[in-house]
Amino acid sequence: MAGRQRMKLTDATIARLRPHEHEYTVWDSRAPGLGVRVRPTGGKSWVLLLDAEGRTKRVSLGPVSGKSVADVRREALGRQADPQPEKTTGVPLFRDFVAGPWKDAHFDRYKPSGQQTASGTLRRQLLPAFGGQSLDRITPAQVERWFGRYSRTAPGGANRALDILNQITNYAVACGHVEASPARHIRRNRRPALTRFLSREEIARLHGVLNALTRKGDRQQADMIRLLLLTGCRKGEIISLRWTEVRDGMLALADSKTGPRTVPLGSQARAILDRQPRGESPFVFPSPLDPARPRGPELSLWYRVRREARIEDCRLHDLRHTHASYAVMNGVPVPVVSRLLGHSNVRMTLRYAHLADRDIEAAAERVGTAMAEVIASGVAS
Repeated sequence: MAGRQRMKLTDATIARLRPHEHEYTVWDSRAPGLGVRVRPTGGKSWVLLLDAEGRTKRVSLGPVSGKSVADVRREALGRQADPQPEKTTGVPLFRDFVAGPWKDAHFDRYKPSGQQTASGTLRRQLLPAFGGQSLDRITPAQVERWFGRYSRTAPGGANRALDILNQITNYAVACGHVEASPARHIRRNRRPALTRFLSREEIARLHGVLNALTRKGDRQQADMIRLLLLTGCRKGEIISLRWTEVRDGMLALADSKTGPRTVPLGSQARAILDRQPRGESPFVFPSPLDPARPRGPELSLWYRVRREARIEDCRLHDLRHTHASYAVMNGVPVPVVSRLLGHSNVRMTLRYAHLADRDIEAAAERVGTAMAEVIASGVAS
């Protein structure tokens, strides 16, 4: 490879490679034929030169992200020893398996919202990390490094991506392409304990701010925020709410996260819906720019609301937590709260059960006092 740029490739040296006007490749001085291709867009991928049938063939080993230099060197040695592994094993590439057998068996059965989430996860995470590899060459160590990096910035997103990866690789096992899933031993990130819900004083401040902003003309977003608190719905359920789903004092949601469900409405929630203008749009909260579409997912008013209400640490989703918490603290049974929230499993709702401890302690104190009075009267007689 005379005349080619060569160096000892490490994770650090690869990170320092910068794009040029034209694509170029830097070759590894430790593993002959192994190199990193750098595109003008900044994308980097591994390439390997193989001798096959008397000629040199360049093959891709996938993107740089998700693979250590040591792993790629081992893979390169294996490919050079067996330059046509795919022809001998018949194991498909990850991206081909995802676009074919897995899509037919699993993806096509997802609800539309689930397909949208899975498509984004595949496009942004799984295909860049594993797409160019055959299924039998994805290692547990590689999956663990990918999951660790993603978890540092988005632990919840990493969990969802890991679930999809597990489904894909488990199906690959069922199809006989691999003996075991390389993701089977990866532990999901622990979900943080539920700690944030609004106090009575914070709710009062929140409504005061919403009322003030409504008088200034920000009615639509303010009413959407009010409904999130009053119904316990998810943000997407309110944003995409259609007039056909508002009926007989309840919301008949056609496509919630856990499937179709009904949400009973209190008088305040019904009043909010009654004052929404009914135009030609099918959506209760249409986009100001295109009434044929729902409002975008970004409720920018929330950041101003929580700042002025002095609840900066409160997320929009915490309004759903607040709704559930007050239901439990006011004696609503956990199974009923589970149905109100549309939980697929009542165990999810049990996160809120500890919020009723203050009521239980007060009840225990009342029972103890009553028993003490009975005992005292018995002793006196």
